[in-house]
Amino acid sequence: MRLFGRRKLRWSVVTSAPAGAAGEQWGDTWFARDLVAALNSQGQDARVIARNRAHAQERADDDVVVVLRGLNEITPRKGPGAAWFLWVISHPELVTEPEASGYDRVFAASRHWHPGFVDAIPLLQATNPQRFTPIAAVPDSGQQLLFVGSTRGEYRPIVRDAMAADLPLALYGVGWQKYVEEARINGEFLANEQLPAAYAGAQVVLNDHHAHMAELGFLSNRLFDTTATATRVISDRALGLDEVFGGLVRTYESPADLRALFDDRDASFPPYEARLAFARKVADEHSFQARASELIAQAVKVRASR
Repeated sequence: MRLFGRRKLRWSVVTSAPAGAAGEQWGDTWFARDLVAALNSQGQDARVIARNRAHAQERADDDVVVVLRGLNEITPRKGPGAAWFLWVISHPELVTEPEASGYDRVFAASRHWHPGFVDAIPLLQATNPQRFTPIAAVPDSGQQLLFVGSTRGEYRPIVRDAMAADLPLALYGVGWQKYVEEARINGEFLANEQLPAAYAGAQVVLNDHHAHMAELGFLSNRLFDTTATATRVISDRALGLDEVFGGLVRTYESPADLRALFDDRDASFPPYEARLAFARKVADEHSFQARASELIAQAVKVRASR
């Protein structure tokens, strides 16, 4: 099959997530699925591959392998035809020159990451506006204040600050029993299928970043998902956040600041109509369809240069 004079390409999108049930709780898995769906909708032949299959024999049959770089390094299995792309979506501090040099292209979910040893092409994270949409729930019909995420082995500052400010936080995620009273935990897991409605219906959603990601401008995927639903979002500070989200996402400095933003949320945030207009902008500019188009264009360039 040929598309616009080019043949359909076979893609594998490799995640850092483990295979099986454990991987279902990783955001990387859902990120990969949305990207694969976007690639396939544009006439490609794409599939999701768990990290343990990155070096399987069938990679030799791929035209393009996209490695979603998170916690785990994956060395390209170079062959005569496959183009290997590294898309750094998190933990940029772990990426080394020897790793990056093995790839045909390196993309970064930041406009500000300049490690010096590779020219990374900015490719921000994205959302699926068919799922994360303002019509997923009636505005302000759900939780007053929502945070969805595991502890990541620490008392995440934004949750700690919300607790210190005695805010009515609805908390979902694994491991919080170590840091907060059981009664303050709504559940260990909120299914990905439920997230669009939870975000769209919440009065305010909290977002945060790993320290390295904030410093280097790797904006959280949650920012794209939440703003696509037109909800209100409060986040910690991150390099480049205002460039992408402007005043639609509010940042805070202290528990008192967080409390003030929440208590005066009608005045602290743009009106719903403005948030709705920005949600349409996110759907247009920051969808997985847009990211897939860029990856396809880069794949064609790489293959044409060989």
